[in-house]
Amino acid sequence: MSMVVRILSLGWVMMMIMSITNVADADISSTLLENIDEINKEGPYLGIVVPKLKFLLQFSNFLPHATIPQLDYAGRRFRVGTMENRKVIAVVTGNSMLNSGLATQLLLNLFKIEGVLHYGVAGNANPEIQIGDVTIPHYWAHTGLWNWQRFGDGPDDELAFESNGDYTRKYGYLKFSDYEVGVLNGKNSDNLLNNVWYQPEEIYSTEGEPENRQHIFWVPINKHYYSLAKKLEDIVLERCVNSTTCLPQTPKVVRVRSGVSANMLVDNAAYRDFLHTKFKATPIDMESAAVALVCRQQKTPFIVIRAISDLASGSSSIESSTFSSLATQNAVKVARKFIALSLEEMLTLDAAQ
Repeated sequence: MSMVVRILSLGWVMMMIMSITNVADADISSTLLENIDEINKEGPYLGIVVPKLKFLLQFSNFLPHATIPQLDYAGRRFRVGTMENRKVIAVVTGNSMLNSGLATQLLLNLFKIEGVLHYGVAGNANPEIQIGDVTIPHYWAHTGLWNWQRFGDGPDDELAFESNGDYTRKYGYLKFSDYEVGVLNGKNSDNLLNNVWYQPEEIYSTEGEPENRQHIFWVPINKHYYSLAKKLEDIVLERCVNSTTCLPQTPKVVRVRSGVSANMLVDNAAYRDFLHTKFKATPIDMESAAVALVCRQQKTPFIVIRAISDLASGSSSIESSTFSSLATQNAVKVARKFIALSLEEMLTLDAAQ
């Protein structure tokens, strides 16, 4: 290769490197990096992850940071300040597993976060829980990852790709013909949709060798946070929207076994009952399991607080739309108390040390 060609080739490589560098600079500017560094020097923070902005606006005592009240990146706004006198960084996820997972990952990648609080409202699958109640599940699962079995195969037939370890029958299946309305020869008729088998998610360890995947279905919330949540059960929640519109009984805060999430809005009594029978689920939503999975992968403590805003089928005599604002108010009230309790405990531990 001639010297001229080598020089031209080297020049082309340098231009490509400069181009990539310019894209990176445009993506995360030096000013943004400096601000993130300044914020992190004052950390660590409690991360607040909420599906909608209204949950943050309910926090009337949120005090923005004196010099850097917010940082915008990748379509997200990270609000920096204090809630209940505790340093927090809050981000709104929007709907869906994808959005909530991305927002949580960005929060943990950019900032010095010691734990994550996720709260909002949810549908309900548990007949013992009512609209307005606030639930704190011990476990979360993503129930939207399916292995769909071909028509004609039964529960004992091998699933696609099961033999190489990618799929499992451990968590059971939903048989669509169990819900068939039509009857043939005294039995439920076959349904071409056959069965769907519930599958665990894949997460990748942040320690050791890259691409070291682990399968996980049930994600437990932090043991310490769950224990602390026991103190939230004494909170007196709101029962009335106004002087004339009230729930038939005072809502309660209750720790429950499990909640489930998927990219679907469940407004179906049959599937709601299946989720409770099969998985002992209480709250049903579209975000919490993604937050749980990201926090588990990043080894960050988390807790999820979800107030019940509807019964996932409209089967209640109570009009859920009438009490949706009340459910939001109760969720925020419990979240505020958790933040205050966690701060008290943190200060107590610091004093003891």
